[in-house]
Amino acid sequence: MNFSRKLHRTFIGFLFFISVVLVWFGVELIVLGGSVYYFFAGLVTVAVAYLSTKKSTTVYPLFAAFYLITLVWAFWESGFNGWALAPRLAMFSVIGLWLLSPGYRNNMGLSPGFHGSKVVWSAVPTLIIVSVLILFYNDRIPHPPNGDIVYTPPINTAQGEWPFYGNSQGGTRHSPLTQITPANVGLLEPVWTYHAGTSGYEPESMFKGILTIEATPLKIGERLYLCTGYNDVIALNAETGQEVWRHRPKIDDHNVTTKTCRGVAHYRVPDATGLCSQRIYTATLDARLLALDADTGKPCPDFGADGQVNLLEGMGDVVKGYYYVTSPPAVIRGKLVLGGWVMDGQHTGEPSGVIRAFDAISGQFVWAFDIGRPDFHGLPEAGESFTRGTPNSWGVMSADEELGLIYAPTGNATPDYFGGHRTANDEKYSSAVIALNAETGEDVWTFQTTHHDLWDYDVASQPVLIDLPDGKKGLLQPTKRGEIFFLDRTTGEPITKVEELPVPQGAVEGDWVSPTQPFSTGMPSFKGPRPTEKTMWGLTPLDQAYCRVKFLKARFEGTLTPVRTDRPTLTWPGYIGGVNWGSVSIDPERLLMMVNTNHVLMYNQLIPRQQADADGIHPVTAEGGKSVGIYAAQAGTPYAAESQPFLSFLAAPCQQPPYGLISAVDLNTQTLLWQKPFGTARDSGPVLLRSQLPIPMGVPNLGGSITTATGLTFIGATQERMFRAIDSMTGQELWKARLPAGGHATPTTYWSEQSNRQFVVISAGGHGAMLSGRSDAIMAFALPQKQ
Repeated sequence: MNFSRKLHRTFIGFLFFISVVLVWFGVELIVLGGSVYYFFAGLVTVAVAYLSTKKSTTVYPLFAAFYLITLVWAFWESGFNGWALAPRLAMFSVIGLWLLSPGYRNNMGLSPGFHGSKVVWSAVPTLIIVSVLILFYNDRIPHPPNGDIVYTPPINTAQGEWPFYGNSQGGTRHSPLTQITPANVGLLEPVWTYHAGTSGYEPESMFKGILTIEATPLKIGERLYLCTGYNDVIALNAETGQEVWRHRPKIDDHNVTTKTCRGVAHYRVPDATGLCSQRIYTATLDARLLALDADTGKPCPDFGADGQVNLLEGMGDVVKGYYYVTSPPAVIRGKLVLGGWVMDGQHTGEPSGVIRAFDAISGQFVWAFDIGRPDFHGLPEAGESFTRGTPNSWGVMSADEELGLIYAPTGNATPDYFGGHRTANDEKYSSAVIALNAETGEDVWTFQTTHHDLWDYDVASQPVLIDLPDGKKGLLQPTKRGEIFFLDRTTGEPITKVEELPVPQGAVEGDWVSPTQPFSTGMPSFKGPRPTEKTMWGLTPLDQAYCRVKFLKARFEGTLTPVRTDRPTLTWPGYIGGVNWGSVSIDPERLLMMVNTNHVLMYNQLIPRQQADADGIHPVTAEGGKSVGIYAAQAGTPYAAESQPFLSFLAAPCQQPPYGLISAVDLNTQTLLWQKPFGTARDSGPVLLRSQLPIPMGVPNLGGSITTATGLTFIGATQERMFRAIDSMTGQELWKARLPAGGHATPTTYWSEQSNRQFVVISAGGHGAMLSGRSDAIMAFALPQKQ
């Protein structure tokens, strides 16, 4: 048997296979009240396969009629959305081309010289060339750089520094620097790359020794300060990237599943000189708060015990890995204020979510805000602990030095997907932003973003403070729900309209659902378009039909549909957001808010306790446990939980692109200025492969943006390994640079007096959940030096 004959038989076998899959899912869809197209497509495909075995030329008019119907149906469902049309048309287009090929016609006993075949095959190279040109066009920057470079230093030194995680205490992530402009940003070039390497006590291996980096470096004087995932604190020369010092705290990371440090804090001791007159603070994976001399990296001997404070004091029994700090402390009025990360979904008695303040010089405990006892601000008595299982604050906090207030975003009382056991205080303070008196720890006001949260919508984003032209002191609180609440930060009252609107009901036994939820109707929503059967996606009609079946089998009544046991629930948006810990950035001169968001659905279901026990789903212990990944044990409640992304059997999202967007909001009018898909398909693809296709798609993202006085927005964040500069007013991409892994961090920009240049720096550590690689690189970019 010659090769052509084998290929012909393989093709027929392929047609029979896909026809079986299409008929199977097509029948399910019809039973569920869904589209009849896939059943019809399966019948036609099996007919084409059968006619091919019989060498019947009837295959041509049959397939032509079917393809015409498919075209009409595809455009009726999807319009002219290319990503939505692709799975509906691509596979059948390839089958149609094969039916016209000389090889197929020869095996059918027809003349391979058929005129139509010649036309098709001459068109194929043309289509390939045009496609390549289109891809190249999409991957180029439309305007070449030609702007002037001004080497004049900023008016004062402070303008050129980046002293807090968000540059300002209020987290605006805005720089007043003006050297890099929309006209010359295309001239940006790599200046240096620092490799964090290993922690010094881990094996040198790809998976354990290389550190993932999410830190936003601070720039103080002539140095950058940052941390690694293993809490090494590093000082770099801001001009050259050379290491000045490195402090290795030798942490115990046993049982720690998320090794993250997003930044350090800095404090200048008033009227002090010498050792520790300037300090760098970090908190560790084994729950210690460290103070280091900014000049040498040595521990500050007058801080706590030999430069460290034990954050487990007052916490009671804590299983290793259940409690640590991933965000830098907030610094206000000589105090360090911090919350903590608490492991998700284990049991009702997990460590407390207490927020605490410590003296920045001595490390002495100052006050606590314990949600279980909100009016008591001291340490627990011997044998007692801060209230267990309370909502925690793991994201970055903001501070207003003038008002003397700390703004803390909060999560849920543990666990996430059941709340029948929660107390009145848990209900008040969960999934909220809380304003605390920096001197006493008293609750000044609380605004809740989700009532009785049963969807893991903890508030991950830093509250962003902005002063408005009318004198109001604003606070923007982004949420995973895609709602951004615009509040008065002195009172907590909404500046823009917030409405309590009805939401789906139907809690499981032992729980309840809030009849209404707050919606920020005075601001644009970023939860994305409502999912429907028509917007279910796939790489082929096969997995698209599968996703449609899964969609119709799930419970979905809109956003905030409760999770139950009888069938899965589609959760929209998923717990990645909306807006995650990257928060938003503000251009205060133009009153713009830059927002990068995700549109990734979750497929969730509760598991009755008896079944969970039989399946061995139990809390993580010091020895491990089956309660990580998609399972949450939720011990102490009647249900465990299963939560996973809504994916097809080809590991592609079941919803059509875009999965990530970047937008600008005009805060003068509270309207959307522009919105675009964020990132290309270059580093995404089927079965977790990278397609290498730089086609604008909109991909998942984690990380934040920064803005500058010249109207530029710098951001990495995407699953695509790219760092971008965008025109803040138009959304036009002006520059981009390839990164060794995803830049899942917030960048920093600063002025270097040594070369009189503005630098932009980003940590490019990658992220396992983002499938964006792994690296230990911190990369700096700047305009060319003056010759």
